[in-house]
Amino acid sequence: METQTIISKPLWWTGTILKGLVCLFLLLDAIMKLIKSSPSVDGTKQLGLPENCVQFLGIYLLVSAVLYVYPRTVVMGFLFLFSYLGAAVAITYRANIDGHSYIFPIAFAVFILLAEFLRNTTVRNIIPLI
Repeated sequence: METQTIISKPLWWTGTILKGLVCLFLLLDAIMKLIKSSPSVDGTKQLGLPENCVQFLGIYLLVSAVLYVYPRTVVMGFLFLFSYLGAAVAITYRANIDGHSYIFPIAFAVFILLAEFLRNTTVRNIIPLI
């Protein structure tokens, strides 16, 4: 028998606000990649990727973000975003840029996990942190 977890309103609202901020950033990043803005193209080249993959990355990120926003496909979007961010960690680590730029995608993945954990009982059942 599966137990149903009840989420308190303050936790749900905290997760919703965090998810909204994360989604705004994801959509902004996807649009910047789709229109091939110079910071996106320069950053892609700096990481050692070809310029022609910028728009593909933007499309992938946009589709993942839309899947993440829609309630019926939230888990699929969640997984797509985690794979995107995992690849970002690997690429930034491999590029060996000064500083620890690979920490940003890790932190972003933690925010996505936290937002969904706070507001989604399915994620709480899959990943029982508490």
